[in-house]
Amino acid sequence: MSARPMVELYCDGACLGNPGPGGWAFLLRVRAQGGSREKEGVGSEAETTNNRMELMGAIEGLKALTKPCEVALFCDSQYVVKGIQSWLEGWKRAGWRKADKQPVMNADLWQELDKMLQKHRVEAAWVRGHAGHPENERVDDLAREAAKKQMARD
Repeated sequence: MSARPMVELYCDGACLGNPGPGGWAFLLRVRAQGGSREKEGVGSEAETTNNRMELMGAIEGLKALTKPCEVALFCDSQYVVKGIQSWLEGWKRAGWRKADKQPVMNADLWQELDKMLQKHRVEAAWVRGHAGHPENERVDDLAREAAKKQMARD
């Protein structure tokens, strides 16, 4: 049995235009004796892409954890999930280059996410977006609202 807390992390990103104003969001759920605790986080950027916002939701969710945890990460982005599950180790070995020798897009964020993955034990799972999954719908709403607020500021 692990001494690390068990955490569920739901994350999402949104972009109004691609590129354009974007938002990210996460929902953390820590299960403990006597119930569970939840924490949400949101943020935005003026000129970004959907993939960058998807990554930011995951990064910021992991950053919000105060100690090493066992994390079940749920995301509707195949880019994030496949990156964590399959691509990341190869990119690192290849000096942040893809199989076609081109630089990895968003390498700065993938490197930041990799640092967070070293602190926690993370199992990433894909969930279908816009399919009624309550936590995914919640972070989707939060990310879209953050992007809309960013657009109104610009």
